[in-house]
Parts: sequence; structure tokens; C-alpha cells
Amino acid sequence: MKNLFDIEGRVVVITGACGVLGKSIVRYFASQGAKVVMLAREHSREMAQQMVDEIKAEGGEAMFLATDVSDKAVLEQNCKDVVAAYGRVDVLMNAAGGNMPAATVPPDKTIFDLDLDAVRKVVDLNLFGTILPTMVFAKAMMEQKQGSIINFCSETSLKPLTRVAGYGVAKAAVMSWTQYLAGELAIKFGDGFRVNAIAPGFILTNQNRSLLTNPDGSLTERSHKIIGHTPFGRFLEPEELLGTLHWLASDASKAVTGTVSVVDGGFASFTI
Repeated sequence: MKNLFDIEGRVVVITGACGVLGKSIVRYFASQGAKVVMLAREHSREMAQQMVDEIKAEGGEAMFLATDVSDKAVLEQNCKDVVAAYGRVDVLMNAAGGNMPAATVPPDKTIFDLDLDAVRKVVDLNLFGTILPTMVFAKAMMEQKQGSIINFCSETSLKPLTRVAGYGVAKAAVMSWTQYLAGELAIKFGDGFRVNAIAPGFILTNQNRSLLTNPDGSLTERSHKIIGHTPFGRFLEPEELLGTLHWLASDASKAVTGTVSVVDGGFASFTI
């Protein structure tokens, strides 16, 4: 019987590929025989190329393309380069995202202090930085009449969290976009197209480090609240997302679309 989790040879495009989560995903999928395309900002080129070289030295296949997830023309050129190199696109992971301090509401401020320009930038990055790559790479998937799109939601997609006002709005919209697009693609283009999302729990990244740790590395009050509300009693590690992402990228989830897989150590389901 065929191994439903086999992803060898599949072309996997990952935006935000040089973040803490992205790097973990790239290395894992390359180790499983996928042809991995790293999309990230130009300033990440040196780091990304080093990863590409390491993957190839280990017998894997990867390439880096500088991108801007808010620029459709740049993304279209990225897509042309991917198809020229590998002939197809099988999986798109929209892992690009982030937050800005000015788009948050710290304890000593209120919503009236929000910097609306910062909120717009956060929404643009997280929401339109998901929509635009999808519009571009999903069109390439039409050639083979199938493809898996995996978006990155958040705990704050499921219910509002304090402080992260702009990020919460953006990630809630990503969840809605995921559910909408799943129906839209399947109904109009066939059941070979799937759109799902993953909602990671709390992982220490460069994006949230200032919220979760003090300058001396100790945990903030917010961190203690999060861990106290997490049955696992700890933060997650990036590697703990990989099994779910592998499943969503493979034929093992062939009939799964429009879902948000929560990987959070029990945070979202726990009350008291």
C-alpha cells in the first residue's frame, strides 16, 4: 500500500522561510525528500544560501528566492523561477508574518494610543502577505489540478488575546480567508485543491521575545500567565509543528480542507 505521508519530490514553497519557524520547516521538509523553495527578504540571502548549501550537501534539494510578500509582481517572478527550476508547485506555506510594538496595547496604554499606521502595516504583512502569495502560486497549481495551501494562524485567530490588537485582527482574518478559500477553490477548480491552516501555540521567536522575556532572559508576567493556562506547562518548540504540517502537505490529509489545526499544548481548550 502507498505511504500516504510520502512527500518525496514535491515542490514546497515557504514564505517567511528564514524565521525561527521557517528554518525548522525548511530543514525538515528537505530531509523528507521535498524540493524546498525558501522565500524571504533580500537581507536574509546570506543565511538562506548557507541553508541551501547545507541541504544540498546532505543530498537534499532547495533554493532561495528573495521576495516581498506585499508585492505581487515580485511574487509572480518568484513563481516563474520556481516553475522554471522544478516544473510545478505542490505546496504553499504562508509562514510570513509579524508584529510591531506600535500596533499593540501595553498595560499602561489604551486603544486610543494605537498607531493606526502600524496596525495597517501589521494587517498588510499578515493578511495580504498571505492573500497575495496564494493568488500567485495557486494559479501555478492549476496546471496539475491539485495543490495544498497551508496558512499560519495563531491563538489569537481563535479568541482575542490582550495587547496584540493589530496582530489579532490580522490573524483572525487569515483564519476566515482560509475557510473561504477552501470552498472557493474546491467548488470552482476541483477537489484536488486544499486550503488549511495551522494555529501554533506559544513558541519563543524573535517576534514575541520582548513580550515573553525580560532583558535578563527571565520570563515576563505574561509568560507565566500563558504557561499557567497551558496544560503542558511550557512553551512549545518549533519542531513540534512539523508532524501536523507534514500531514497537511501530504496525501494523508487528501480530504481535509477548510480546517485550522491547533498545536498548542492544550492552551485553546483549557479553562480552569
